[in-house]
Order: sequence, then structure tokens, then C-alpha cells
Amino acid sequence: MTNAFSPKRILLGKPLESDRADGQLLPKRIALPVFASDALSSVAYGPQEMFLILTIGGLAVLAHAPWVALGVLCLIAIVVAGSFQLVRAYPSGGGDYEVAHRNLGPRAGLVVGSALLIDYVLTVAVSVASGVDNVISAFPALGPFRVELAVALIALLAAANLRGVRESGTAFAIPTYVFIGSVVLLIGTGLVRTALGDPPVAESSGYAVEGDPLTQAGLALLLLRAFASGCSALTGIEAISNGVPAFRQPKVRNARITLLLMGGISMTLFAGITALGVIAKVHYAEDPCDLVGYADCASVPQQSVIAQLGTAVFGGGSPLFFLLTIATALVLMLAANTAFNGFPLLGSVLAANGYAPKSLQTRGDRLVHSNGVILLALGAALLVLAFQADLNALIQLYIIGVFVSFSFGQIGMVVHWRRLLRSKRRSEFQPVPFAINLVSAVCTSSVLVVVTVTKFAHGAWLVFLIGPVLWWLMFRIHRYYGRVRDEIAADRTTQFGAKGDHAIVLVGELSKPTLKALDYAIAARHESLEAVHADIDPEATKRLQKAWRQSGIRVPLRIAPSPYRDISVPVIEHIERHRAEHGPEVVTVYTPKYVGLRWWERILHNHKSARIRHKLMLVHGVTLALVPWQLHPDRPIAPSARPLPGEARRGEPRRPVVRRRHERHATRR
Repeated sequence: MTNAFSPKRILLGKPLESDRADGQLLPKRIALPVFASDALSSVAYGPQEMFLILTIGGLAVLAHAPWVALGVLCLIAIVVAGSFQLVRAYPSGGGDYEVAHRNLGPRAGLVVGSALLIDYVLTVAVSVASGVDNVISAFPALGPFRVELAVALIALLAAANLRGVRESGTAFAIPTYVFIGSVVLLIGTGLVRTALGDPPVAESSGYAVEGDPLTQAGLALLLLRAFASGCSALTGIEAISNGVPAFRQPKVRNARITLLLMGGISMTLFAGITALGVIAKVHYAEDPCDLVGYADCASVPQQSVIAQLGTAVFGGGSPLFFLLTIATALVLMLAANTAFNGFPLLGSVLAANGYAPKSLQTRGDRLVHSNGVILLALGAALLVLAFQADLNALIQLYIIGVFVSFSFGQIGMVVHWRRLLRSKRRSEFQPVPFAINLVSAVCTSSVLVVVTVTKFAHGAWLVFLIGPVLWWLMFRIHRYYGRVRDEIAADRTTQFGAKGDHAIVLVGELSKPTLKALDYAIAARHESLEAVHADIDPEATKRLQKAWRQSGIRVPLRIAPSPYRDISVPVIEHIERHRAEHGPEVVTVYTPKYVGLRWWERILHNHKSARIRHKLMLVHGVTLALVPWQLHPDRPIAPSARPLPGEARRGEPRRPVVRRRHERHATRR
């Protein structure tokens, strides 16, 4: 099967040339949905989580919703302003990780890196779970298939992103803009109706809320917890500072404009949804049965806050209601696309610095870091399966990582400005950006403490368990790469010209692959050459010796005894005996290797030669030469007009020239 018709090509499309990387860069209109879909869509569950926590205290506590929302809005503005300065100072794509790494040290950078990696995985899981919640709000019959829907959506998102950043961004742009338009229409219609004396009323407003009696301290703690849950609307803001390299030129200017657009739209939508929720008297509980009057709480899923507002403003079952809920569900699912862009980019930066496997730095056929995309999809799918796509459970693990990133990033920016002030580049110091980053550092660090205290007992402890483990793994990976680098570094003086050149052809049976390997060894003109056979079956060994004599092969055939039916150990012992007799020669071992196997044919072969080669690679001074033998000549992998070594000598027919389809097209052009 050629690449032209492989499932991979059908799924991902044709490979892109490296010089087309600039064509994958994003204009602002595409970059906004690609990098801001998480931040924009989080306004769908940020107010919802805020209302959920406030409902615990009863109707009196729900009256504090506007003030809690105001605190969240101020924090969004502060974080956007701080990130605005960061994008210009560090545009290479490392974002908060690079700032912390350069200004606070590698270990602090690893804290940010591990926190962001965890948060990206949670972004996918939370966004997909929230999107599935909204789908179930519109179509309750899909409730039993919540987990299956979530996993399928993660797989679809991964496949879309493997096709390329630009293609996935174009596909996701329309739902994002439809979501923004539908929510703006919802807010505008609701506020106009309120101004005309016909305020929308949510169906849940008729349900009584039995709040727990709260002391003053209990009220303060509940308000802080509501604020922490509302701060989930800040997730995704860091994605733009991490993704500056993906923007078109001028990268910094386009990234900063997109960041401001994202911040402004997020604040507008968050404020509007919160205001409508207060006007419509939305009641939303973690357990619907806690709402007095909700008769079918055990069988009928609770509508999301967005769905309740859509019903109150547009009417349940109306076309605008379904447009709103479907657009919300789509954008929540696609919000995971922010992580699918941020995670691979951050992974490639970590790999470039030696803190992650080098495979994360490699670009795939479509010029994306495909290994990072696959790793993120697997992590998010496992998380969804573990928590059964329960949004209320997953949200408790959320935003810890992003506020760790915000805090370290802004503290790093403060150190950056102070270093400029004390260095010879003092003229580059700017007091206003310094003040912005200082305020942002204080605020985000304070919120990190609040979020940690209020969410720790509700599941966030798991993040504090996984984070240090991931930090330790990255630290050990960096140490390993350092050891390897030191070990393979070239010496100051190197002497060439090893004496002695001996070749061995491993022979299992007299076959075409063996003869081809023998012919290669003869053509290489080694100083000495022999064929070696491990005697694991005496009868087969006798047949081989007879066939060898009858073929008139002049290369001597050595038989290595193998009483324990092993092949590699007798061959290694034979090499050691040869060296003991002839001195430390360079030994080249030729082994045939089958190529062109179909996937099911690989199962039918025992891969014995691969195990032998692995053991021979551990012997000092031994070089391995793989001689490919292509099975199924009707499907040539590397066609050639010239005869292969061994074919002409044995009188085999000349192989036809077979060109691949893309080569034929190139010839026609």
C-alpha cells in the first residue's frame, strides 16, 4: 500500500514541505478563535460555577453575585495587561515558562512548565465535558452517552489538529464567531427586555434554595470560593503569550492586538451573562435535588446556566435557543483547540531546553508537533474516563496550574524590569509596564493562595500531587540528556586508523537474503571474511554444510556450537576468540533484514534477527550492516533500474523501473 492511499494520508492530508511553514502562520481573524476560544468559551462555565457555589449559601448569598463578578472582571483586566507586556518582552513562544526560566531560574521555570502542561490537559477535559453538558441540555436523551461523546470529541479534535494549525483554525473560526454573536444577541435582547419592563425569568427561579446557615467567617469563605470558581473564566489567556510564533508578521503586534480583543470580548460576555443571571434569578446547584420544587431532579438533567438564560430570553425550543445552545456546545468543545495549540508548542520549547523527550520537538507531515497533539489527546481521554466526564468534579482541578503560571510569569517580569534598571540597558526600563507587572504579580499570587485554599479539599490536591511528579520527571530527563551529552562529546585529540578489518556474515540457511548479504560483504573488500552459523539444530547444520559445498561458495563457513539453542551468545564468543587470536580488529557483522512486510506479516515473523542485532550492538568494536531483502517485488519500495548486488551474479532477471505517482506527476509537469 503506497502512501497515496494510506489511511494516514486520507485522515491527515498530503505532507507539507518545510518551506511552507510560513503559510501555516495565522492572521488575527483566525488566531482569535484558535488561541482565544478557551478564554472566550470559559465565560459559559465561569458564571455557572460562580452561581453554583453561591447557591450553597441560599438566596441571600446569591445577591453578592455582581460583586464577585466585578472582582473576576478586574482580575481579567489585570492579567491581560500583564500578559500584554510579556508578549513584547519574550516573543519566542515560551510565555510564562520562558520568563520564569530566564529570570527566576530553571527550577522555577520547570514549576511553570509542569503546571501549564497539567492545565492544558485539564483544559481539554473540562471544555469537552462542559460542551457535552450543553448538548445534553438541548438533547436530554444523550445523557447516558456522556463519556462516549466526550472521548469521541477528543479524538476528532486531535485528528483536526494533526491536519495543521491553519486548517483546524479555519474550521473552528465559524463556531467561535457564531457563539460570540449568539451570546451578544442573548445579552442584548435580555437587557432590552429588562429596560422595557419585561425582564426574562428563568424556570429555576421558582425553585427554592435551602442554604446552610452561615457565620460571618463562613460567608467570607463561601464568597472567596465563588470568586475562585468564577476565575475559571481566566483560563486560556496565557495561550497567546505561549503561541506568538504561530502569528503572522509582525508577530508581536498581531499577538498583542489579539490579546486585547480576547480580553475585551471575555469581559463583556462574562459581565453580560452574570447580569442576566441575576435579573432572571437563575438557580443552579451541584445536586439538582437540592433545589426545592425540582420534581424530576433524579431523571431530568439540570439545564446549564446558558441554556436557562436562552430559555428565559428566547423561549425554550425556539430556533434562537437551539442556535445558542449548539453554538455554546461547539465552542466549548473547540475551546480544547487552544490547548491543542499551546501544549505542543510548550512541549517543543521544553524539549529544545532538554526537559522533555526530543520527540516533542519534531514536526510531523503537516508541520505541527504531532507527538504533542497525540500525547495531549491521550492524557485528556484518560482524565475524562477517570472522572466520567463530570464537569463539577473536573472543574475542581482546574485553574490551579494557570494561576501558578500567571504568578511566576508576572513575578519573572518584575525581576526582568529590575534587572534592566540595574544594568547598562537602563534606558530600556519603562516604569508603567513595570507597575502593571508588579500589580499583576501581587494580584495573581494572592488569587493563587485563595484558589488553593478553597479548592484543595475539593479535589485540587490531585494537581499538587501530579505537579511535583511531573517536575521531577522533567528534571531527571534534563539530567539524563546532560550525561549523554558529556559522554558522547568529542575528545580534544582523536586518533584515527584502527588496525584490522574482519567481516562476518550470519547464516541461518542458504537463501537469497543470505546470498545477498554475502555478496555485499564480498563487494566491500574486507581484509578477511567468514560466514558463521550457530548450531542450534544439528540436522539443519548438516544440510547447510552440504548445500554450501554444492554451491561452490569459497567463503569459509564456521559452525559455532550452541548447546543451549541460543544464537547471539555463540556468535559473540566466536568474535571474542577471533580477537584473542588476531588482535583487536574492527568486526563488521552482516545480517539480512526483511522489508516491505505488511502489518499482519510482521506478526508471522519471529524477529529473531532483531534480537540478535540488539545483543551484538552491546559488543565493543562491532559494527552492524543491515542488508535489506524486499519481499513482494510487485510492491517495490525503492525501485531501481540497476540490478541489486547478487542479482547479476546469480543470473536473476532485471527489475522493472516502477515510479511512484508523485514522481510521474513531476515528470509530466
